[in-house]
Amino acid sequence: ILPLVSVNQILLLLLVLTVCAILYRKVHQVPLALRNETVDLENPEEMEEEIPVVICAAAGRMGAAVAAISSIYSNTEANVLFYIIGLKTTIPHIRKWIENSKLKEIKFKVVEFNPMVLKGKIRQDASRPELLQPLNFVRFYLPLLIQKHEKVIYLDDDVIVQGDIQELYNTKLAPGHAAAFSDDCDLPSTHEMVRSVGMQNTYMGFLDYRKQAIRDLGISPSTCSFNPGVIVGNMTEWKHQWITQQLEKWMRRNVEENLYSSTLGGGVATSPMLIVFHGKYSSINPMWHIRHLGWSPDARYSEQFLQEAKLLHWNGRYKPWDYPSVHTDLWENWFIPDPSGKFKLTRPDS
Repeated sequence: ILPLVSVNQILLLLLVLTVCAILYRKVHQVPLALRNETVDLENPEEMEEEIPVVICAAAGRMGAAVAAISSIYSNTEANVLFYIIGLKTTIPHIRKWIENSKLKEIKFKVVEFNPMVLKGKIRQDASRPELLQPLNFVRFYLPLLIQKHEKVIYLDDDVIVQGDIQELYNTKLAPGHAAAFSDDCDLPSTHEMVRSVGMQNTYMGFLDYRKQAIRDLGISPSTCSFNPGVIVGNMTEWKHQWITQQLEKWMRRNVEENLYSSTLGGGVATSPMLIVFHGKYSSINPMWHIRHLGWSPDARYSEQFLQEAKLLHWNGRYKPWDYPSVHTDLWENWFIPDPSGKFKLTRPDS
């Protein structure tokens, strides 16, 4: 017969286990503080879902990133976490700009992009060298740079946001889709602008259909293109479908075969995305990507249309921080001067 365990011994054992559990929790809470992450369990607002927004800060155009961030932060109550991507040489400048302006209240992380990942993948093109800047290709590597989020927003730096970014984040992605974009044929109000500046909005404008590799894709040249300057991405699907590796494959093929160039669609970062995502993406509300504001220094949208727009994009050569450009007042509303004085707006009287 086994000896009976006394009630006191049982109670003592339970007490020891309780103390151990409390000590375990305390010890394992320490890494949160070490990682500079805080969780306030008494404040439910701190527990709401973070909206990660990725924006690049390139040398010579950091004022663009600042204006974009300023517009987003000022027009939402959502819990936005900005991922600011830069090269090693530019990171100190953008960090100082944010920390010494009214943007010091934002939640942000600065992430260094290593341009060595692009070695052997970019074909040199003298016609528009600015399009070959390393940060133009950050969107190809989103899951490698932003690792803890499933859903991510990527924005080009030459945008301002007039709506609540929560609405864009709520964009529904169909099952199996790794990203949502705006179709270049989706908004009748922009068609006149497209015609007036002679801009392409089909695959013919981006890919060289004289090349057999392009014809072998079986994509009609009249297929409507999309603009990857605004992306809502599902990182789980992106990784599952090896999107980054597919994009890199087409970059290498372009180096070898010259399948597309910046003289066609005005962007060597767009063409691989058109190939990889053909027929496999969801749509963003057209008012969340009103573009072509930088394609001509003369063509303008109506003021009423621009006031209704949720996001404005100065894609093209004529940027709102330079001269000449159009609708600069809407962009300048959100610009914050550089505390260091390095970045200056170019204006006719400057």
